[in-house]
Parts: sequence; structure tokens; C-alpha cells
Amino acid sequence: MSTRTFKIWRGDSQGGEFTQYDAEVDEGMVVLDVLHRIQAIQANDLAVRWNCKAGKCGSCSMEINGRPKLACMTRMNTFGPEELITVQPLKAFPIIKDLTCDVSWNYEQNKRIAPFKPKPRGRDGEHRMYQQDVDRVQEFRKCIECFLCQDVCHVVRDRGRKDAFVGPRFMIRLASLEMHPLDDDDRIPEIKKEYGSGMCNITKCCTDTCPEHINITDNGIIPLKERVVDRYYDPLARLARLFAGRRMRTKTRTEEQSG
Repeated sequence: MSTRTFKIWRGDSQGGEFTQYDAEVDEGMVVLDVLHRIQAIQANDLAVRWNCKAGKCGSCSMEINGRPKLACMTRMNTFGPEELITVQPLKAFPIIKDLTCDVSWNYEQNKRIAPFKPKPRGRDGEHRMYQQDVDRVQEFRKCIECFLCQDVCHVVRDRGRKDAFVGPRFMIRLASLEMHPLDDDDRIPEIKKEYGSGMCNITKCCTDTCPEHINITDNGIIPLKERVVDRYYDPLARLARLFAGRRMRTKTRTEEQSG
């Protein structure tokens, strides 16, 4: 057992400050364990959100020494013996109290996304997918909605452009639908115009911070950006659409004249 020093942000939406606590730490403890010990002995009113304590619910997201992390998966033995441990709520979202913040904006973004629209079944009444497509969708579905990627995203956090960009978490949700071979909906126009794919400049911060090790940038966001470019900026595709439009207008005029 050893004594460690914590600086914990205490306050609410009106303001607050860091308060220092010294806590006894046992071998094998994680940051969430120490927060619970401080809550039980020194600060009974400390607000901490948590649930599973197994890194699968995403509830205990916070910033530990300036990095977005899950408190239940951050082991105390990863810090130096004399290192001061600073804990604060996610900076990208409004604070409710102490270490809890209001992440409801994320759920509002989720509501905007159209659900899966399955293609018609084949002649034998079955749907079929290649294994690589299954693996890709399964990777995206590992998301536990901890919103650490949202917190570290410079567009959401530093620039505050929640009005223009849904953030990495929902780009991954869009990728899981747009890249699904059995989804029949065309989401590219919305991905460009409504969800802000062009706002991301591929810093890969979201990938680095993901506790589920989802390759958010390379496997999700970049392929979506490529599909947008193919649709709207590929010169050959633009020429093809131009000629297709001319043929359609010519056909319409011919039908009107013959009628």
C-alpha cells in the first residue's frame, strides 16, 4: 500500500476548481477504485459516472493527466511513484457536476442517422456477404460509446463545430451502414453535406484514444471521404453525370415532340 496524490476537478456548470486529495492505493487498483475510495472516505458528494468497471460500458470516461481515458482501465501502476494524478471531466461536453458531463448531444446525432435499409433478398430467399465485409462491420460495432474519440477530436473539442461535424463516433456509425453490402440506402450526399466529412483532417487522434482499438481513421473516415470525392470531385465521374444528364434531357425533349 502506498499514498498517492490526486487533483480532482470539483464544480458544476457555473464553475469550480481542482481539489487535492491524498489516498491510499493498494496493488492492482485502477483510477476508478481510488476515486471510489476518495468518495467513500473524504468526499461523499463526489460525482463520478460508472457502471460495469470492465471497460465495456463507456460510462467512466474522463481526462486523466490531460488524456481522455476510461478510469476503470487506467491502472495505477502506470504512473510514476511520485507523479501527481490530475482527473477532470471530458472537455468537449458541458459539465453537470464534478467528473460527470452531459453527453446527450451525441444521442441527438445518432437520431439523425437513417437506420439500416436492407436490400431485397436473392432468388433463394437469402442474404449473402463476403467474410471481409462481415469483419469490417463487426469492427465498427465494437464501439462502446465512451465518446473519448469525440472528446479528443479537434473539430468538436477545440473548434466547437458541433453544428457542422458529427464527430468520429458517428462517422464510424455511418461507415458501418454505408459500407454494409446489404444496405440499400445512398448516404453519400448526407455524409458530405449534413454530417461534415470534409471537416476531418485525419490527425488520427480518435484512433489513438479508442479503448476498443477500432481503426476509426483508416478503416472508417478515410474510405467515406474517398467515396465523397469519387461522387463529387472525380472529373471522369462528373463528365459521366454530365453526359447522362444531357441524354436524359434529349430523350425527354424527343418524347415531348413526338407526343
